[in-house]
Amino acid sequence: MPERATTQRPPLPPFDEESARAKVRAAEDAWNSRDPERVALAYTEDCVWRNRDEFLTGREEIREFLRRKWRKELDYRLSKDLWSWTGNRISVRFRYEWRDADGQWWHSYGNEQWEFDANGLMSRREAAINDIAISAAEAGTDLRLP
Repeated sequence: MPERATTQRPPLPPFDEESARAKVRAAEDAWNSRDPERVALAYTEDCVWRNRDEFLTGREEIREFLRRKWRKELDYRLSKDLWSWTGNRISVRFRYEWRDADGQWWHSYGNEQWEFDANGLMSRREAAINDIAISAAEAGTDLRLP
């Protein structure tokens, strides 16, 4: 599938509170689409990722990671919250829930550090994530962060 030309992805750095919140909301919406193609377009061609114990470089590796992720993490639903921002960097905390193929439900919690280029594309993403098994009765609970 050919890349869509993306020269800018507003809001652009330097971020203020309003633009940082808008960037976080756009990321949450994209990830909740579970569309690897859509999500990958928010990153630079040479974006560097750390996700748990995986290290990725570039959009194609990001796409493949997301394909694998959403084949494993079924019924994925995410909530992100702005933690802090400065210049071209944003920190978020997040919580998401999903179930595995055996029907076990999970809550995953973590923090991300994001760095953007001048065009508003993410050039670096570092994520630390912890998983907690939950009961089926707990699934679908409010994902807002305290």
